[in-house]
Amino acid sequence: MLFSFLSEFTRGFRNTYSIIVMDEKQLQDPRQYRIKSSRVIQFWFLSLFVAGLLGIGGVVLTPIRDYIPTEGTEEMRHKIKEHSLRVAAFQDSLEAQINYATQLRMLMMGHIDSTFIAQAEIDLYQANDRPATRVRGSAEPRTSFSTDHVQPAMPIPRLDTESNIVPVRTFSTGERYVSSIQFPALPPVDGYLTRGFDARSGHYAIDIATEEGSVVRSIGDGYVILADWTHEGGYAIAIQHSDGYVTVYKHAKQLLKRVGDRVRNREAIARSGNSGEITTGPHLHLEIWHNGLAQDPRYFFVGW
Repeated sequence: MLFSFLSEFTRGFRNTYSIIVMDEKQLQDPRQYRIKSSRVIQFWFLSLFVAGLLGIGGVVLTPIRDYIPTEGTEEMRHKIKEHSLRVAAFQDSLEAQINYATQLRMLMMGHIDSTFIAQAEIDLYQANDRPATRVRGSAEPRTSFSTDHVQPAMPIPRLDTESNIVPVRTFSTGERYVSSIQFPALPPVDGYLTRGFDARSGHYAIDIATEEGSVVRSIGDGYVILADWTHEGGYAIAIQHSDGYVTVYKHAKQLLKRVGDRVRNREAIARSGNSGEITTGPHLHLEIWHNGLAQDPRYFFVGW
């Protein structure tokens, strides 16, 4: 009935209608109204427009939008899941660090054997090296080639500084010549050793704790072959030296050289920091490779 009544106004856009309103029981006097069909149609469309705006506003400005599947919602859910896995991995790392600190404190008090500290160090590294997508509590994979780097991967004698100086040769292309590294060398940064070389656990380096922002220096002449951000090691820089040596410096706060730059012995190449996913505080992660084999850096520096 109501639809039929409203359809009368659509038959003529400019028609004028008289509407008489009266009580069914005729208790009140009838009332008469003059209405143009164009006004009724305009009011009808205006009502639909306002209703549409209210509907859109209710979806956009209220929590209802969270229940509407969109591409952005799926991406957000994926990020939430990824962050949850990362939090779980960081929790494992924190638990391993607490355990390591507890074992170290007990060792200093004489209540525990030093072998427990070695195992705690391995657990700490494995927790820090665990990818965020790995299931908590799963066994860590062992690299099949780790035994190739078990020290001494390339034994070198511990020589006095006086007897191990390599004479510098002169060439007509002296600017292009990279002199050999003189071992034992000075450490690249001032600090103290917090973790040693352990090929079995995949730690092909030593960690030197140092104040954040400390100058990191090259241990010899060479050319920069890597200077970039890495997921695990943060800002990292690698230098190719003569005689098949490559040194890698990770977790820097700032890199001072670019790929292709030539560096001199003891030249500043970076500033130490705490960048990267796998780090427990400001320190320098130092790797030394010779002809593809990882070396224990402690054998290469004075006083270590």
